[in-house]
Amino acid sequence: MKILVVSDTHCRAENLRDAIEIEKPDRIFHLGDGQGVEDKIWMMSEVPLECVCGNCDWGADLPKDIVLEVGKHVVMLTHGHFYGVEYGYTKIAEAAKEKGCDVVLYGHTHVPTIDRYEDLIIANPGSISQPRQQSGEHTYMTIMVDNEGEFKMDLHSLEEYDRTHGN
Repeated sequence: MKILVVSDTHCRAENLRDAIEIEKPDRIFHLGDGQGVEDKIWMMSEVPLECVCGNCDWGADLPKDIVLEVGKHVVMLTHGHFYGVEYGYTKIAEAAKEKGCDVVLYGHTHVPTIDRYEDLIIANPGSISQPRQQSGEHTYMTIMVDNEGEFKMDLHSLEEYDRTHGN
């Protein structure tokens, strides 16, 4: 199974559409600040979608957190702003452990990362629309779940795809 993980699309559906076309996922996780783009995902892909509420999703009827079993892992999806992720992982790690999770996926900072923190995997796909890391590339994440339920997480950029495919 392939999961596309995105965050911080901020109304811009074009890059999200490109990532869906490139990856052809079986499932999509949107980690907040879609600002309505989550409604457009259904027109781009009919795969199952999980969305959480970001700090810019005013009035959206989306959950703060979602906890899912994915393969052998228990995964917490959140935007991260409720946990002060821009200041560190302490609060988000405490929340994840309270919920029985071993993997946390968050957004908010617009900076892609896959980290280990204590006994957790904590990862951020960055922003597919408004990157803030030094490279300025529009990033997303894929999670491949093998037949044994284990994960392989990878960060990608639309620019990397263009470079390797001659676009």
